[in-house]
Amino acid sequence: MIQKAVEDYVSNHAVNPAGDVQVEVGQIDQRITLPKCEKLIPFMPSGSRLWGKTSIGVRCDDQVSWTIYVQVEVKIFANVLHVTQPVSRDHTITHGDVAPQTVNLTQMPEGVLTDYSQAVGKIVVSNLTMGQPLRKNMLRAPNVILRGQNVKLMVNGRGFSVSSEGHALADAAEGQVVQVRNPSGRIISGLARQNAIVEVNP
Repeated sequence: MIQKAVEDYVSNHAVNPAGDVQVEVGQIDQRITLPKCEKLIPFMPSGSRLWGKTSIGVRCDDQVSWTIYVQVEVKIFANVLHVTQPVSRDHTITHGDVAPQTVNLTQMPEGVLTDYSQAVGKIVVSNLTMGQPLRKNMLRAPNVILRGQNVKLMVNGRGFSVSSEGHALADAAEGQVVQVRNPSGRIISGLARQNAIVEVNP
């Protein structure tokens, strides 16, 4: 009865759109004898989460009052992108460099990638070995502005837009802040955009 209540609670609350949730409820010590209870209320202990090995509290809200904690293991199986061959730093990821493998997400490091769109076209920041799960911090967005490149400075204000030329002082990916030197030698900061445009907000 208690285990069933815990299982139902976890199944209803451990929602992960990226994968299939499996719950294993631990055995309750047979030596513990609790008064029969018609109204069981499972709850999450403070500071815990439905991820990996954890515990769930069950409170009796009946004529008698008691609380017990039950060990559970929450497994979430999902496809995670893994590196299919050694990849060098500064390489642009293609579909052939990665492939999905079904793994238990609760045993994976933070930030693993689950979809090709999160990886393909991104640049590798350090050498990767075959079989590694691909994580967000292993990749960066490609540069849309290159150091020394001629760029167009676009100053957008309320009801007006002014453009001028300049030289980029660093590489930058889409949306990153980049410094540009204008023809008069002034340094201006703006956001890197496609087509060699740097957007400046006055």
